[in-house]
Order: sequence, then structure tokens, then C-alpha cells
Amino acid sequence: MDRAMELMRDARTIAVVGVSSKPDRPSHDVARYLQQQGYVVYMVNPRETEVLGQPVYDSVQDLPEPVDIVDIFRRSPDVPPVVDDAIAAGAGTVWMQLEITHEEAAAQARAAGLEVVMDKCTKIEHRNLP
Repeated sequence: MDRAMELMRDARTIAVVGVSSKPDRPSHDVARYLQQQGYVVYMVNPRETEVLGQPVYDSVQDLPEPVDIVDIFRRSPDVPPVVDDAIAAGAGTVWMQLEITHEEAAAQARAAGLEVVMDKCTKIEHRNLP
């Protein structure tokens, strides 16, 4: 089992950053899936107020508890502030979704003691768990 799968197996709390209230958006689909799998899912997007019946927070630091995974649905150039937020919030892992990578932000996260996953989908990794 690779490290991404291990992180999904061991996680209990996940913040979905960039979540959308639009059902056709991948962030909405993944957040719903993660909820259905029993994770505590926190929604983060300063442009939304409620998604999937839950309040939406402006930042990871605003969450009521540190999370195991910060699942990032933002364009690659927009990743560094999210990583800064995750570090400040005491998150365990920053996870950049499919087609999202940012080597400098990843290095910063690792230097702060966070694990990093890039260009992978939490839903796909969860579905592939043995």
C-alpha cells in the first residue's frame, strides 16, 4: 500500500478547501463521498456559506479542530496560501487534488512537518483501499 492510501486509511478528519455548493463540481462530489465514507469533513471556501448541509469556513485555521488532511481543490498557483493556512492550523497532511502540484509549497509543508500528496484524488485513493 502506498503512502497516499495509508493516509486515507488512517485519517478521520478532512478539510475540503475550495469546496463548491454546485453538485456538478468535483469538490462537491468528493466532499459528499468522503462524508458517506464516515470521515468528519469540514468545508472551506470563503465564497460559500453552506455545502451539503454543513457550514463553510473561511480558512483551515477557523476549523474547530486540527485536521488529518487538507484536501486542496484550488489551481496550482493558488496553493501556497492554503499550505500556509494548513501549517498554521496544525494539519497533518496537505493533499493536492488531480492535476494540482506546487513543488515550493510542498517543500514548505514538508519543512514544517506535514506530509504532502500531489496530483492524486482522495476519492480514488479511498476506493482503491484493500
